[in-house]
Amino acid sequence: MDRYQRVPIQEETREERLEKFALIDQPYTLEQAVLEGQRCLQCAMPYCVQGCPITQDARGYNILIGERDFDGAAKLTLRDNPLATVLCKTCYHFCEDDCIMTGRGVPIAIRHLKRAALEFGKSDLMYVPSKRKEERVAVVGAGPAGLMAAWDLAVRGHPVSVYEYEPFVGGQVNTIPRYHLDPDDLDTDLSRWKNLDIKWVLGKRAGVDFTPKSLLAEGYEAVLVSIGASKARELGVPGEHLSGVYHALPFLLAMNKRPEGLYGRKGRRIVVIGAGDVALDAARSARRLSQGGEVLLVYRRGPEDMKATEEEKTGGEIEGVRFVFYRAPKAILGTERVEGLAVERTEHGPPDAKGRRPLVVVPNSEERIECDMIIVAVGEVADVSGFDPDYGFKFASMGWPEGKREDWMTDVEGVFATGGRSVVHAMAAGERAAAAIDSYLAKKHGRAPEARPDPFGDPTPPTPPPGYGGATWTP
Repeated sequence: MDRYQRVPIQEETREERLEKFALIDQPYTLEQAVLEGQRCLQCAMPYCVQGCPITQDARGYNILIGERDFDGAAKLTLRDNPLATVLCKTCYHFCEDDCIMTGRGVPIAIRHLKRAALEFGKSDLMYVPSKRKEERVAVVGAGPAGLMAAWDLAVRGHPVSVYEYEPFVGGQVNTIPRYHLDPDDLDTDLSRWKNLDIKWVLGKRAGVDFTPKSLLAEGYEAVLVSIGASKARELGVPGEHLSGVYHALPFLLAMNKRPEGLYGRKGRRIVVIGAGDVALDAARSARRLSQGGEVLLVYRRGPEDMKATEEEKTGGEIEGVRFVFYRAPKAILGTERVEGLAVERTEHGPPDAKGRRPLVVVPNSEERIECDMIIVAVGEVADVSGFDPDYGFKFASMGWPEGKREDWMTDVEGVFATGGRSVVHAMAAGERAAAAIDSYLAKKHGRAPEARPDPFGDPTPPTPPPGYGGATWTP
């Protein structure tokens, strides 16, 4: 075995991908997983753990898989990761970016090994709560941050109620395309939560049906606001509200939950405006939807400025998404529905005083791109309508609300707020907020703060793996 080369991961061909929304990456066989696990160098400093926002002990389950202990690997994975079935297919694997093998060959396929641990090991384990605490906590928003916080607090023994506007939980997990995630994967994760004291309150909108303050008045001693950034930013150009214009997250949600209304004519021409991961998800989904048509991704800057990961960009290229760079939307054309997109060419202007070259529109450069559907993917903001201004939210660069204090408490006593830029970063934010809430409640009731107990009832709380030096986490 060449230790510096990864055991190959089989992928569907371009033709197979465009026929359906099935998973692209195929799982390892048991023997392939063992070989890949044995490639791990077992570094004294676990850089993979260091790079993981939730400090998943990847080095530990790599060892166990290499030793054929898949049951142990599954339990170790689930100990710190209550959404492991989701993450083993969708995480951007920051752990692999920090793997020391990256400098010598190909990093260990850590995400794929997590999947193997769950598929070949005993993963139908049930979480158990610690000794019951009487302080009730409400979590507003059932996305990854809210789910992680609810799990963490419930494992600590708190009764938790999770409030969610949609009739289902998961937040933006529900917008992940089915070529990345099976439709039942989140349910598989949540099935392990059955013994935890978590109440789901669905179909209730924050700021309309309740507020964090009203929840405090009902007897909750702490409230976590984890509503994320789900309200689409608009382009601010004429024609944006024509029929046939979609915003990316509602489009992706509809593809998963209500796809019937999106299918229709074959051979359609679809334009996606944006260049982040959500834009690529929309473009790649639209490529499948177009049934032989054409999908163009239009971006006002160049390829080097795209925020999408290499994995998403490469996937778009393989699947035939056409990239159109240095074009800025000017207007969406049509009378009753979309007929085209007017764009202007852009270029970098002269450097400013700091040496930066701003983007400028080229005069008299307007062009028309014919299309019959447009998907806008230029970012999201939080919907805090109905929230009083005295919460004093701080808004992250990508739009979600946070508390201003170090422990993420807002200006209202007992109300906390947090979020994150990806599923695993949001989970890390929820984990930290849960620890802060538990510490706040412990101090309030004269208890000493405690570490989160083992979620399977082991009397010894989980500890960081040997060599771990503390995460360097950026939300």
